[in-house]
Amino acid sequence: MVKDRKKRHRDMKKMFLCVSAVLVMSCCPVFAEDKVPAYTLSDCYELALKQSETVAINAQLIKEAEAHFVQSLGLLLPHVSFTSTNTRKDYQHLDEDSFSETPSREDKFVFKQTLFSGFKEFAGMSGSGMERDQRINEKKRAEQLLLTDVCDAFYLLVEQRENLAALDRARSALRDRVKELEEREKLGRSRHSEVVSAKAQLYSREADIELASSQEAVARELLAFLIGRPVGEITYARGALPVIDTEDSYVAKAESRPDVQADRQAWEVEKKKVVLARSGFFPTLSLESSYYTKHSAVLADPEWSASLKLDVPIFNGTETLGAVQAAMAGRRKSELELRKTTRLAAREIRDTYAQLKAYIARTEALKKALDAAEMNYELQKKDYSLNLVNNLEVLQAIETLQQAQRNHISAMYETRRLYWHLLVATGENAAEKLHEPF
Repeated sequence: MVKDRKKRHRDMKKMFLCVSAVLVMSCCPVFAEDKVPAYTLSDCYELALKQSETVAINAQLIKEAEAHFVQSLGLLLPHVSFTSTNTRKDYQHLDEDSFSETPSREDKFVFKQTLFSGFKEFAGMSGSGMERDQRINEKKRAEQLLLTDVCDAFYLLVEQRENLAALDRARSALRDRVKELEEREKLGRSRHSEVVSAKAQLYSREADIELASSQEAVARELLAFLIGRPVGEITYARGALPVIDTEDSYVAKAESRPDVQADRQAWEVEKKKVVLARSGFFPTLSLESSYYTKHSAVLADPEWSASLKLDVPIFNGTETLGAVQAAMAGRRKSELELRKTTRLAAREIRDTYAQLKAYIARTEALKKALDAAEMNYELQKKDYSLNLVNNLEVLQAIETLQQAQRNHISAMYETRRLYWHLLVATGENAAEKLHEPF
């Protein structure tokens, strides 16, 4: 009776813990599975765009370039200001009869228009417009690179979950194998060493499952970091392997890649900086006009005045010369960076294309190997029931099948990752294809 009472107490304690765990998970939004929606690859990318600080920084750089354009436009427009001047003069060194403390005051509107300054206004406006286009292309490239990060994390999570499923199937097959061997051992048809051998392989698969579970958790946290929220279930419509064009058709797109275009526009900006620096050698012509609203109490000032000012630089040391040399060096540097970016883009496309082509062939070959391994396992089980093969051959068939499954899963999702990498490497708008099954 004491043992029965203790057993009932343990059973009640287990039931209480289970109910408590269910209540906690249902009340806590972090652990409640139904609170986390299922995300597609497109959903993850849209969330990552909102979460990414890099994309947000590039958006602010676009606004900064637009502000530079407004500043350059201001050099072409007239400047209007209002000035008020109060003047008091000291006459104490004169005779007392001529001493006066009457102040003089002058209020006026001043209009100033620059007529010519070496074309630096036009160069500044043109350069600011190109800078804006440069920032737009840099933002576009940042979004494309973010897509590769999201695809890598998404497919890595899918791969790890399918790895877990493959390992779980292998564990189930080994458990059935151990159970069958134990029954055969009781009948004297199997040796105890065969049971131990099957259990050793079973425990090895359980260890692999624990490792794969930790890798799945890491992949899930990586995707959650990119999208800024927890990841529960993910939906994925698997399609056929991609059909790719020739290598030259992809390499030809390198010139139009956003980062290449951004470097080309940066080069144009540096060209305009040379024009701005050279404008220091040219004269400046400006028109200034004043309209007086209040005259001096002492002097009879006119109602308006106008002046045409010509400023011709003759010698200012080597300041302008140094500015021109620095601008020319910056222009040459931007040209070299453009050449480097273009060559790297073409090489990246070629490397990614070669890897993708190899992985497509590898995935197709591994699918054949997987089909053969599944057939081999079924045949080995059938032959073992007829005492035509031994237990080691059946265990080897299970190991071969499990390894073939994991190899095929790894190659299949690496192919998909490389496909998106190739699209991004060419600068295509790959986001438009996220809804397609693949």
